[in-house]
Amino acid sequence: MPSSTASPPAISFENVKKTYRGGQVKALNGVSFDIPCGEFFGLLGPNGAGKTTLISVLAGLAKATEGRVRVMGHDVVNDYAAARKALGVVPQELVFDPFFSVRESLRIQSGYFGVKHNDDWIDELLANLGLADKANANMRQLSGGMKRRVLVAQALVHRPPVIVLDEPTAGVDVELRQTLWQFIARLNKEGHTVLLTTHYLEEAEALCQRIGMLKGGRLVALDRTSQLLAGTAHTMLRFKTDVALPAEIAARARVTGRIVQVTAHDAAEVETTLATLRAAGVPVEDLEIGRADLEDVFLNIMQGDAA
Repeated sequence: MPSSTASPPAISFENVKKTYRGGQVKALNGVSFDIPCGEFFGLLGPNGAGKTTLISVLAGLAKATEGRVRVMGHDVVNDYAAARKALGVVPQELVFDPFFSVRESLRIQSGYFGVKHNDDWIDELLANLGLADKANANMRQLSGGMKRRVLVAQALVHRPPVIVLDEPTAGVDVELRQTLWQFIARLNKEGHTVLLTTHYLEEAEALCQRIGMLKGGRLVALDRTSQLLAGTAHTMLRFKTDVALPAEIAARARVTGRIVQVTAHDAAEVETTLATLRAAGVPVEDLEIGRADLEDVFLNIMQGDAA
């Protein structure tokens, strides 16, 4: 089939640059990639990498200094009305109107996009996001987790083909995470495109088909999740201990409280590591040996060991 008849990507970033202070601060420095329709895509990076800036440009909340961004083929500047209608964004911040109930807020949001007679879909959103018993509650009466659910419902109320989730599970409970991911996974299977930013890398590894990583406003990695994981041949030793590690192991270990993770390139290095721990009198609990995960890949790339 000729390429001219092919459908456009769900999201397209073309050499996007965003500078502040007269060009002194480069929040985005030539970011280019496409997200095809129906993909579940993860955008990762440390704080200050440019993730939220890129999403703000996508959503029309900030204007790129250079470059072009499209949603379903619609330019976010020149065809902003169509681009906004194709997009549903769940922001990081808890933003809500304290004067309306949950149902009223969703009806008003529907009206912003010209969607009438939307109560059946609103009821479905309320049921799937665990909000049915809160439908008539005032927004001020809701907990932080419930307000987060309403933000998700507001982003989905006009049935956008493209869904953007900017740190949607930050600071929320396990129940909301499970409820949210079940519903979003269902929408993705039905054809919706999903762009996710998260610091919970286990979520990205489990959900995202492809991942891009930003560092200092630049795209430093872009590949299928399986390929990124296959790109590291490291074996990972995970164990718990309350004793200080020998210097040669501490230098290559990642320690979180009592949990220690140490990379090893092969079976011989695994045995050497364990022998060093025994010789140093370090007691080891709950030892696990497995492959490196997305967090290991992410840290490797952010530290400049891979790009």
